[in-house]
Amino acid sequence: MSDKQIDLAVLDMAGTTVADGGLVLRAFEEAATAAGIPTEGLERDAARQYVLDTMGQSKIVVFRALLGDEDSAQAANRAFEAAYDEFAATAAAPIPGAAEAVTRLREAGIKVALTTGFSRGTQDKLLAALGWQELADLTLAPSDAGRGRPYPDMVLTALLRLGIDAVDRVAVLGDTASDIATGLAAGARIVAGTLTGAHDEEQLRAAGATHVVADVAEFARILLDERA
Repeated sequence: MSDKQIDLAVLDMAGTTVADGGLVLRAFEEAATAAGIPTEGLERDAARQYVLDTMGQSKIVVFRALLGDEDSAQAANRAFEAAYDEFAATAAAPIPGAAEAVTRLREAGIKVALTTGFSRGTQDKLLAALGWQELADLTLAPSDAGRGRPYPDMVLTALLRLGIDAVDRVAVLGDTASDIATGLAAGARIVAGTLTGAHDEEQLRAAGATHVVADVAEFARILLDERA
């Protein structure tokens, strides 16, 4: 057993452990319309592209950047959350093998935190829709930690709350460049990208991923093999 084994896995939700199925973009379209962004044209196209580029970041931060006004950003965020909650209640599904991967990690003594760029309320509804309330050791939204991605706060909060001794005992998995930035900023030893979500291998490697995996099950195997 390595002296520097991984003791904590911090896993993103939508696109990493939860199949997105286009729900984020569908909810964004509802929010953009509510915020008064024209339904067609360059402004809408640019906003949609920005959402794709910043996938994984805290949604209120994204709306602040897009709209430049706090009241408008808050209204858009509320519309986004309401739409996502409605869609997720019937369409949320796990990435195949995700729950089993989390269970195997925990059985091997690796603690697991599930993180999101959504609000706490939306995360709780998503966990309930999946029946995942007790799946992980910890669940975190940006409001639980201070700042969302690409900042390191959620990873470091997970480390502190779960009693992990050092950042080089942490592994992070996500499907976006923002997830990679978060893991690197936190000093995690493994910062992996998965190909089940928003960004492709080229984008994940360009962001600095230490590993690119097919899915969360492969990520779990890497961590478990290290402990063997």
